[in-house]
Amino acid sequence: MDAPVTRADETLVLDKEHIPFKTDDGIGTRANLGLLVLRTDQTIEDEFRYALPARDIALYEARLYSDVEITPENLMKMSAVIPATVGLLPDVKFDVIGFACTSGALVIGEDKVAARVHEVLPGVQVTNPVTAARAALKALGVSRIALLTPYLAKINHSLRASLMARGMDIPVMGSFNEADDNVVARITPASVKQAILEIGASSDCEAVFVSCTSMRVARIIEEVEKELGKPVTSSNHALAWHMLRLGGIGEQIAGKGELFRCRPGHL
Repeated sequence: MDAPVTRADETLVLDKEHIPFKTDDGIGTRANLGLLVLRTDQTIEDEFRYALPARDIALYEARLYSDVEITPENLMKMSAVIPATVGLLPDVKFDVIGFACTSGALVIGEDKVAARVHEVLPGVQVTNPVTAARAALKALGVSRIALLTPYLAKINHSLRASLMARGMDIPVMGSFNEADDNVVARITPASVKQAILEIGASSDCEAVFVSCTSMRVARIIEEVEKELGKPVTSSNHALAWHMLRLGGIGEQIAGKGELFRCRPGHL
């Protein structure tokens, strides 16, 4: 029996060293996902907790410096800090890295974002909400979408032009016109739902895409789709789905909206 050991004024009843142990493959036995989250984002962790399967998928996050005010100039600044932020992720073999900023991916460029990640993790699969949304809309078989954003007009029209240049047809738009990311995170799901139903009702669109990782959408998508009668996805919703598919998780997942019931197909 191990003898009691006195250290300072506290007596340890038992101090057993070198306890034997076994190891396994860790949490991510099916996929290891890395997420670069904006410093200002208050939403995406909750959205991913809802969207991802409960077991065997490891999600590791690192906070990326970003300014509270959403402007093209501030968005471009994030490019410089991507490699250092990737370096904050743990030392595991990642299947996919997600850059969690829709407007940032457009301003910096999807390929440039991937290149900055590859400076630290060569060869890893990289996605972002823009790349994910394009894949999601293709999987859903829709091309004419209603775009809902929280952004100011300058960002909105730049976003629409950039998405259309990437093959989307956007005849319908709506916005909350809010520049402060902290305020965007407080827009209620009920307000988001009402806006989706309002712009999505147009006969000129086949689906709705809600842009911005600070918007709370994932938990209401199933109910909104039932009421609207059209597919709905968002930056976080599409990104979670795309990261799963790129990570080899291809099964249909009930209760998360039509997108999560789509077969993987070609991404």
